[in-house]
Amino acid sequence: MAGVVDEQGNWSGNVDFFVQTGDIIDRGDDTIKLYMWMDKLRDQARAVGGTVLTHLGNHEWMNAIGDWRYVPATEIKTFGSVAARQKMLSTGRIGRSWAANYTTTSRLPLHPSLGPPNTDYDPSTDSFSTSPLSHSAISFVHGGLAPTYPDMTPFPSRINDLSASLLHKLQHRAVQPPPHPPNPYPGLPHDATHEEHRLYGSDGPLWYRGWALDPEEKVCKEVDDVLSRTGTRRMVMGHTPDFQKIVSRCGGKIIIIDTGISHAYGGALSALSVTYTLTPTSEFTDAETQRWTEKEVVKALYVDREVVLAEDERDVVGDFF
Repeated sequence: MAGVVDEQGNWSGNVDFFVQTGDIIDRGDDTIKLYMWMDKLRDQARAVGGTVLTHLGNHEWMNAIGDWRYVPATEIKTFGSVAARQKMLSTGRIGRSWAANYTTTSRLPLHPSLGPPNTDYDPSTDSFSTSPLSHSAISFVHGGLAPTYPDMTPFPSRINDLSASLLHKLQHRAVQPPPHPPNPYPGLPHDATHEEHRLYGSDGPLWYRGWALDPEEKVCKEVDDVLSRTGTRRMVMGHTPDFQKIVSRCGGKIIIIDTGISHAYGGALSALSVTYTLTPTSEFTDAETQRWTEKEVVKALYVDREVVLAEDERDVVGDFF
């Protein structure tokens, strides 16, 4: 449907970037298969110049903590036992992949002049801030980047550094706590910092739902400040499902892509497509005065149709190569 993989489930080479926004786990009995597939796609993409960006959702974090409320007994059996599952998610193959390949948030620049994926943007010091392409990027996160969240910048490294620190503490506890339920909720490690607790809090990037649930007037008033601070033009997130469609708000500045595609939910099969072009509109005479048309087309893809969510076009001047 989205052209990311071929009929055999291998990387197709038809896209430059594939982004997954978390919550692979707690969706049935295929947990191991799905993480192994993500690892395979990541390697296949890298071999031909593509990129797979994967994120930790609140359910990955719940399982790392020991909060197994949404884990079916049949899924535990696919690991062999509770202890085997704990090991796999901490120091085993899945846990090692989480630590090495998964982040809590990402900033994806749409033009190579802005650097590779997850190049930091700091509004106070960033050398790209005066470029007409400075915000030609998209943020991805599972929950949302709340206006009140204090540890936003530099983006995305500030959030991801906290995430890596907290995940390491969880995965390397001397003894993994017995899972809840039926045992007591273990909570974050005793040495988790205030900032790490805030990361996992209600306005942190894993749980925040305001962009999806707050009134249109409120979110459209608040979104530009967050986009400015993160060096992005739009934010993409999951976490709050609409089982019928991908939701676009504020002219495509906010996009919530969770449609419950897992068979556990039976929602609409969907994907988000972003096509970016930068086309010269004048003959080349001087790089500094070269004129370009920047175009970004954002579509919701479904099995039987495509819906354009945003089609933005801008004229820019400068040397971008």
